[in-house]
Amino acid sequence: MQWSDVLNDPSLRDLPYKIELDAQGRLLMSPASNRHGIQQAKLVRLLANRLTDGEIATECSIGTHAGVKVADVVWMSPAFLRQHGDTTPYPQAPELCIEILSPSNTAAEMQDKIRLYLGYGAQEVWTLNDAGRISLFGPEGERACSCLPGMGALETL
Repeated sequence: MQWSDVLNDPSLRDLPYKIELDAQGRLLMSPASNRHGIQQAKLVRLLANRLTDGEIATECSIGTHAGVKVADVVWMSPAFLRQHGDTTPYPQAPELCIEILSPSNTAAEMQDKIRLYLGYGAQEVWTLNDAGRISLFGPEGERACSCLPGMGALETL
């Protein structure tokens, strides 16, 4: 299955799940909770208050060699937007990709997503746990402070 097939399939439009594709084109579905939606909104507000240029998106699809991954929240610079517009899925990761952890996520799955996003061009990847703790990652590993201008140190949301 290709990402365009997922987007055009009417039976998949109203599912209450986050949908991704694995490397073999199989659908992966994760149920979304209200907590997840609230945390997404808090992240969007945080980014909107601190990053004045660029755009913020939720449920952003990114094509990788391991399938189409969907970041919960992303920030894209004006340069990224000029290059990629609203291409779906993006062929590279936006500068900031954020994953909200849920009980169904394994540590290995999150490590793989962090590596994928960074390998596909993200400057930074954040994870947000149940307690609202933000962990920041760059190519060198976990970071104490964000590399994005105006963000600095982030601990909890």
